[in-house]
Amino acid sequence: MSTLRRRAAALVTSAAAVLTGALTWVAGAAPADAATGCAVTYRITNQWPGGFGADVTVTNLGDTINGWTLGWSFTAGQRITQAWNAAVTQTGSAVTAVNVDYNPTIASNASVSFGFNSSWSSANPAPASFTLNGVTCTGGVTGSPSPSPSASPTRSPSPSPTPSPTPAQGRITVWLAGDSTVANSSGAPIVGWGRELGQYLTTNATVVNNAVGGRSVQTWLYESAVTNSMNSSGECALSSTAYASRWQSMLDASTGMKAGDYLFIQFGINDGDPSCPRHVGAARYRELLTTMVRAAQQRGANPVLVTPVAALTCSGSTATPNRGFVTDTFTVGSATGAPVIDLHKLSYTLYNSLHFCPFNGDYTSGPVGAFFANDHTHFEAAGARQIAGLVAGAVRDQGLGLAAYLQ
Repeated sequence: MSTLRRRAAALVTSAAAVLTGALTWVAGAAPADAATGCAVTYRITNQWPGGFGADVTVTNLGDTINGWTLGWSFTAGQRITQAWNAAVTQTGSAVTAVNVDYNPTIASNASVSFGFNSSWSSANPAPASFTLNGVTCTGGVTGSPSPSPSASPTRSPSPSPTPSPTPAQGRITVWLAGDSTVANSSGAPIVGWGRELGQYLTTNATVVNNAVGGRSVQTWLYESAVTNSMNSSGECALSSTAYASRWQSMLDASTGMKAGDYLFIQFGINDGDPSCPRHVGAARYRELLTTMVRAAQQRGANPVLVTPVAALTCSGSTATPNRGFVTDTFTVGSATGAPVIDLHKLSYTLYNSLHFCPFNGDYTSGPVGAFFANDHTHFEAAGARQIAGLVAGAVRDQGLGLAAYLQ
């Protein structure tokens, strides 16, 4: 199917999604010693002949839940093919989604989201109902929380496995610097993972995404001051050492990075261009990354280096590594003490878990078409959301301070 036909089909199916894919259920249950209840929103995000993608959001209206299982049944033969942010299995028409290790807890009035791709044939109705931890969604909030700490998870002195922020932590800003794979958008339907990161954070953390498509670390920092000529060192010459306005504003004492903020830096894709202005050599790459890290540290902010997200390249049935500057990124992290998230490895490992390879090169349909935006590098919203989930998971797994702001 051509890209144009695919987009036209998406417009048709989006109307169906309003009726069948954007529905909300309210659940209630009656354990004797706890208030229970939830709202479940099921939304079809993309649909193509033979397949579709969906997001599911569970909002806990009762007491804190530690460990959750959501169940539902398909009625038209739909079959789950892949999932993210939950372990999803299917037996016959019955589907079960279980939390993964980084999102087991849903605090009172908080939400957790996951997504999946599925096949469909003649029809694609939304599920008629859901169950949360075995309780049928019947509406309302039932039960009364006990004053006993042991009976009320929200009052328990036992630590939750998932850190949750308190007002005493204050508000922070998460700044992003990078290229089109991070940027909010570089033209429809391209979406960078930075646009989706906020959904994994609490309202005490605000994401400011200053990533820009097509930039190397040098063109991001200096923009039009980078010329098309190489100097004697084999680097693109600068006509001025004045920083681009985006970096100047981030360095500004009143508008920019402050103590407690975070700065995520991901470059290394466009930097490998052999021609100016985007070309950056390994030594220059390390120098400029170090400059950014030190600037954040001097302001009391927390820099986090991110290796370049992988493109989809297949060797038979295996997705393979394909980016440069990965070792250089780790080198800067070691030299400066900045943590490094190896998104390169995390991303191609994800592609393998989703069985994207072998791949026939068609980015207009199927699970790969729902993940990537017409090429092997850029993402559609569903793909960007999963990549952002990898970043959030790494923040938690590596014990970074930002984990306290994760939902």
